[in-house]
Amino acid sequence: MKYKLFFTILIITFSTKVLAQDPVFTQFYLVPEKINPAFTGISNTWSAGLIHRRQWPDGNRKIDTQYGYFNNIVSEQIGVGVTVLNHNEVFTDYNYFQINGAFSYRIELNYDWRMRFGLETGFGRKDYNFSNLLLEDQININDGSISQGSIDPGVLGYSNKINFFDIGVGLVIDQENAWIGAAVKHLTRPDISFIENNNVPLDMMLSVHAGYYFEFIDSPSKLIPEGTDLLFTANYMRQSQYNRLDIGAVMDFPRLSLGIIAATNPERRSDNAHLITSINSILGFKLGEFTFGYSYDLNTSKIQRTQGVHELSLTWQSSQRCDKCDNYKVKLKRNGEAGYQKM
Repeated sequence: MKYKLFFTILIITFSTKVLAQDPVFTQFYLVPEKINPAFTGISNTWSAGLIHRRQWPDGNRKIDTQYGYFNNIVSEQIGVGVTVLNHNEVFTDYNYFQINGAFSYRIELNYDWRMRFGLETGFGRKDYNFSNLLLEDQININDGSISQGSIDPGVLGYSNKINFFDIGVGLVIDQENAWIGAAVKHLTRPDISFIENNNVPLDMMLSVHAGYYFEFIDSPSKLIPEGTDLLFTANYMRQSQYNRLDIGAVMDFPRLSLGIIAATNPERRSDNAHLITSINSILGFKLGEFTFGYSYDLNTSKIQRTQGVHELSLTWQSSQRCDKCDNYKVKLKRNGEAGYQKM
């Protein structure tokens, strides 16, 4: 009976909204297309990146997430790109895959400020192999042998795969050293239930984010060379009952970046919730057109023996700029590069 009870609870869990939380990256400022499609083409040149996140690498609790993107501009105002997300949980063999096309449109507000509208649309897929479950009626209590199939009604009627269409929108207002934006994902609220003829809509995800670069160019020293900036950044996310606020700073040297970001739970909906859930250190360095990044999330909650969260990122930004764009300068901050570009 205990096997049946355990796996029934597991199935119920995987058919509800627990699996509806979108993956979140610590290095979100290096892959802003993940949180807002309005960032598509903001670099005004070819741009691409990969990021891999391994959460809780201790044994069967391991969760792996990969995200990739590439984009460019097709005119002075329009950016286009493609994003791919894959998320896998080792213990349950649950997998989430999504591919989107992204589009952005820029409007000049004045000489300093711009407004960008973003749209992403694509297809998602959730997989869970229910045949991997071991249920009570598969166990022969006389000799301990295991049969291949089950007739347990708790498994019958479940689908191993879910395909859905998805849409997200975003808005960013930016200038030389600052930006603020907001995005909403899953506007179609697709059905993600593993039970046939059931309806469990995927919750929309709201993200509000901002950043500001403080320049040290006017006061360089031996410790702070010319071209060094200090980035203050924040990203608030909310999806159903889940909420998170990442806030921190990154010191961006010409070839090296060091930073720290705190992941917080500002609403603390339960008595045992922590305000600060992890302290995340970030290290990055630039080599030509490439930027390499690594972050480690140190858990500060009561969850034990997680071995933290590790992220590795690789981003690329072409040095070829837009020749047809307006001739005014915008400080280029993507991927830690110091300098100016034409927009």
